[in-house]
Amino acid sequence: MKRYEYVSVTYQMKDMVMATVSEHREIIDKYAGEGYRYVGMVPTESSVNGCIRKMDLIFEKDE
Repeated sequence: MKRYEYVSVTYQMKDMVMATVSEHREIIDKYAGEGYRYVGMVPTESSVNGCIRKMDLIFEKDE
């Protein structure tokens, strides 16, 4: 059986037309160190023009 963990990440506005995210690498490294495997992401919030503003990183681990 697999166990799944979800970590929410928010894009930070850089200027009026651009957003960035930087903590995803640290989060992926942290979970990998705990035996999880990164399996993907799901957008959880978007702007009116379709830009992703928040996402969940998904990790799995055998129980």
